[in-house]
This record gives sequence, structure tokens and C-alpha cells, in this order.
Amino acid sequence: MREITPQEVETLLKQGKSLNILDVREVTEVAEGKIPGAVNLPLGWIEFRMHELDSRKEYIVVCRSGGRSASAVQFLEGKGFNVINMQGGMLAWTGEVE
Repeated sequence: MREITPQEVETLLKQGKSLNILDVREVTEVAEGKIPGAVNLPLGWIEFRMHELDSRKEYIVVCRSGGRSASAVQFLEGKGFNVINMQGGMLAWTGEVE
């Protein structure tokens, strides 16, 4: 499984890179703040809504601590998606939130 640190994600965003960030936390968790531009798709919904994702794009997957995002990455990789797990999740995120 490929992984990226929150600091690397923040650096890429500050450089103006266009990232596809997929936040797999529950809606109530995301309401407390998410990485700017992140799309919320709770882990329990991925199997039923993965058709909304573009298999040609790379996604950085985020959750609270890195566990649910790792599960999502394993599932999506098995379906042919190009995904990267953000280590430590939002607990390790020190950048902006919206």
C-alpha cells in the first residue's frame, strides 16, 4: 500500500497542486473540519458509490487516524483504483481545514 504523510500533502497543496482527496470519515466527523477541497465519501458507502470516482485519477484517502483510510485503500486498489493512504489521518494534519 502506498502512503503519504500529512506534511507531504500540505506541501503539495501549498505548491498549488491539484489533489483528489477522499475523506472516508463519517459526515458528522467531516462537519468538524476537513482538508480544503476534500470530498467526503464515508467508508461504509464506498462499495455502493465507487462508481462516482474516476479510475483514471489518483486519490489521497484520509480518515481520522489512518485505519479506515487504509481499509478504503485496500478495497479500492482491489477494484483497480490508484489510491494513496495518508498516514496518521486528520489527527496528524496540521494544515488548514474548512
